[in-house]
Amino acid sequence: MPLNYATYLKIPELLELQKVQSDPPEHDEMLFIIIHQTYELWFKLLLHEFEKVCRDLTEGNLYGCIATFQRVRTIMKTLVAQLDILETMTPMSFTSFRDRLDSSSGFQSAQFREMEFLLGFKRAEVLKYHPEDLPGYDQVRARLQERSVMDHFYDFLEHHQATIPQSLRDKAPDLPTQPDEAIQDQVLELYKTRPDLAILFELMTDFDEGQQEWRYRHVKVVERTIGSKHGTGGSPGVEFLKGSLFKPVFPDLWAIRHRL
Repeated sequence: MPLNYATYLKIPELLELQKVQSDPPEHDEMLFIIIHQTYELWFKLLLHEFEKVCRDLTEGNLYGCIATFQRVRTIMKTLVAQLDILETMTPMSFTSFRDRLDSSSGFQSAQFREMEFLLGFKRAEVLKYHPEDLPGYDQVRARLQERSVMDHFYDFLEHHQATIPQSLRDKAPDLPTQPDEAIQDQVLELYKTRPDLAILFELMTDFDEGQQEWRYRHVKVVERTIGSKHGTGGSPGVEFLKGSLFKPVFPDLWAIRHRL
């Protein structure tokens, strides 16, 4: 059979993946499933794009980094916009099928946790929400031990005559990104002397702002939908999510804003 739209994209298989658990079917459960499956596809693409970003940063490929950061910041805008669709589901609508989720929870999204770790928001304690038999567990554990995007950014800065403190080079890979004044001073100098690099730094900040906006909107959607209840499967819910608000991926780029 020749390749066509349906076979290339595996449309029949894709459209068989939305199986509601409620019986009789609750209308909004289909919305809930499709939105979350779509998020998982975007997470897959973001991981794919950031793996390229890491390679380009380490190789000092400025224009490759610029192109990809333009893409990922646009993807983040799409993730935020999708929450507008999810918010059309009322708390009562969600309650009508919530018990059918059983022990499943968004906290178990392996790809989202991979994204957090790749972006430097590393917390080994969240692995308790990922049982070893959960699909993606091995990838999440491996990502915790990999260098973050910020670690690769240090490589990029070295390509442009910055000196990276040895303490940052010696940092254990499973520790979160922390701001560093020496890095800030050197990035500030590059901002002032290298307008081509400043374009990249602004795109990185754009993405960072977008991911913080998505976190905030996600928390508010959850709070609006379930209030202070624990999440499905015993996940800690809104208060835990609030702990990740306004955590920058690139803290040094934010720390110098008042000096530009």
